[in-house]
Amino acid sequence: MQPGLWLVLAWQVAALSALHQPPKSMMVLTNQMVKLSCEMKIYTKSTPIYWLRQLQGPTKDSHFEFLVSWNPTKGIVYGEGMTAEKLTVSSDTAQPILNLTSVKPEDSGIYFCMIVGSPELIFGKGIKLIVADVLPTTAQPTKKTILKKKPCRVSNPMAQKTCGLVTLSLLVAGILVLLVSLSVTIHLHCLQRKARIRFMKQ
Repeated sequence: MQPGLWLVLAWQVAALSALHQPPKSMMVLTNQMVKLSCEMKIYTKSTPIYWLRQLQGPTKDSHFEFLVSWNPTKGIVYGEGMTAEKLTVSSDTAQPILNLTSVKPEDSGIYFCMIVGSPELIFGKGIKLIVADVLPTTAQPTKKTILKKKPCRVSNPMAQKTCGLVTLSLLVAGILVLLVSLSVTIHLHCLQRKARIRFMKQ
């Protein structure tokens, strides 16, 4: 590979890692103050910094809205409709910060920091900001109460013995009733047979 191509690739890798925006996303309540940082790894305090906002996800129809810029010679320049009461920029060494005051749901979007490279623009990966009136809560799963059936226990041995005798007595009585019913049925059958035989002999 030619030395010139190595230099181009090295510059592209450095450009991609030049700006770092932690965290990737954050959710805050309405009217809170938000601080968005942009770590500049290979640039100095004298580097101009720009802050942009994308109101929707990256698509072919999405566009960037210029918010504010900081320049060591020109100072702070605000975009259309932006004021110092709404947002401010502090440029610390290697970490410019965008301060948003009293945020509203309409301030939700993806915020990018940007610097002017040579010859291209270098963007951070962006911070997705979500402003909500109420933060969502995670519903806790409800636990089903399982009722365990307890076996019937008789603590008194005498009562348990009496219960057993009653059950046995009922069983014996049932058997006796069946035997009596069977005997009566057989006796009636025999009488009917004898009567039929006498009738046939006459």
